[in-house]
Amino acid sequence: MRQLPVLFKRELASYFTTPLAYVFIVIFLVLSGVFTFYLGGFFESGQANLAPFFGFHPWLYLFLVPAIAMRLWAEERKSGTIELLMTLPITRFEAVTGKFLAAWAFAGLALLLTFPMIITVNYLGEPDNGAIATGYLGSWLLAGAYLAIGSCMSALAKNQVIAFILAVSVCFLFIVSGFPMVLDGFNGWAPQWLIDAVASLSFLTRFEAISKGVIDLRDLLYFLTLIAAWLAATAVVIDLKKAD
Repeated sequence: MRQLPVLFKRELASYFTTPLAYVFIVIFLVLSGVFTFYLGGFFESGQANLAPFFGFHPWLYLFLVPAIAMRLWAEERKSGTIELLMTLPITRFEAVTGKFLAAWAFAGLALLLTFPMIITVNYLGEPDNGAIATGYLGSWLLAGAYLAIGSCMSALAKNQVIAFILAVSVCFLFIVSGFPMVLDGFNGWAPQWLIDAVASLSFLTRFEAISKGVIDLRDLLYFLTLIAAWLAATAVVIDLKKAD
């Protein structure tokens, strides 16, 4: 665990040595504003809240977050530096966790830079700032879930583009798992407990509850467990690839 902070700082700093970090932040901030004030109908609603802002995050993250995650391991494998990384005096846990936490911190930084949204709604009215705070928490947890999945897909693929496509595909499945048209496909042959289990996997269901100010321990545990499971899968994939 002593090497985890070192690896974290190294990985976080690496984002700002390339244009990737700045391009991501600019695109995220611009799209967040466009989706909130134009597509989300912020002014038309006549309500001072950030529901339109948070409502687009699952779809916005679907493409932006895998773009961060695709480089976590695919780049290391392609350049051959993964062998060097694995020879350093760090455990597999430290390597996987350090890279993930750096990416998650970077995503959190981009999210914090949307603070003008909070200033705007407070200037225009009297919003529920408690609900806004939980919305930001839910958004950050959602980004963490996307990143954990993306980390595993990056470990699976040697090519960053393939890692990106795989991450987007898996995250999309988690989003639509609670949609009626998906659940209807299970009706008639699947037991009810299986249908309920598939529905409970939906990112949207969990995230929407938190973004509305409802903090349910089950929703928090869902995201944290999902992150831990995909990071454990990442470690397993790295070990298997190393054996190859």
